[in-house]
Amino acid sequence: MTENTIPYSALYAAYAAGTLDPGYALLVETQGALRQDVRRAIAMSEAAAGALLEAEAAAPMAANALDRAFASIDALGPVAAPSRTGTPDDADEIGRLPAPLVDAVSRAVAAEGWKTPRRGIRRLRLDMGSAAEVELFRIQPGASVPRHTHGANEYTLVVTGGYSDGTGSYGPGDLSLKGPDDTHTPVGDEGDVCYALIVRDGALRLTGMIGVMQRILGH
Repeated sequence: MTENTIPYSALYAAYAAGTLDPGYALLVETQGALRQDVRRAIAMSEAAAGALLEAEAAAPMAANALDRAFASIDALGPVAAPSRTGTPDDADEIGRLPAPLVDAVSRAVAAEGWKTPRRGIRRLRLDMGSAAEVELFRIQPGASVPRHTHGANEYTLVVTGGYSDGTGSYGPGDLSLKGPDDTHTPVGDEGDVCYALIVRDGALRLTGMIGVMQRILGH
C-alpha cells in the first residue's frame, strides 16, 4: 500500500479514552483484530489514558451509586442474538469476518440487507448510532466501484481480499484515508473477495455521467 505512514494515533487515543464515535470505534476494533501493531498502539494509548486517570483527584460518589448501577444493568434484560438472513454463502462469509464486525453485519443483513449498486459490488449500511456513514462493501475480483470523490474524509479498511485504485494497492488490515480532493476508482484485486469497511464524514460523490445523474435525481 502507499499510505502506511498516515498517523492514526489520534484515532487510537480517542478510542482508548472512550470518546471515539461508534463508527470509528468499530473501524479501530476491526483493524486491531487484523494487525498486531495496531493492537500494540491501542494498548499504549490505553496505558497512557490509565496513567492520566490515576493522576486525577478522586470524585465523591453517592452512597447508593453501586446499587443504582447494578439496577440499571438488570433493567436492560437479556440481549437477543441477531437473526441471520441471506444465502448460505453470506452466512459463511460473514462468519469469517473479524469478531468486532460479525454482530453489526448480521444485524444489518437482517434489518435492511445488501444493496447492489452495480455488477460485482454489494453495499451494506451498518447502523452503529454514528454521526458518520458506516458501510461494508463486498467487491468481487475485477469489479469496480464507480469513480468518485468525497464530501469530507473517508476511511477505508480492507478486511479481506484487496483492491487497487490508481493511488495504491491495499490488502487486509490496510487503512486508506481519502478527502474531498481525492478522486479514485477502487477495483477488486484478483483472488479473494474484497470486504472493505468504510467510515466517512460526508457523502460519496460520483463523478462523470453517473455523477450527473446522481445530482439530477437528488441521490
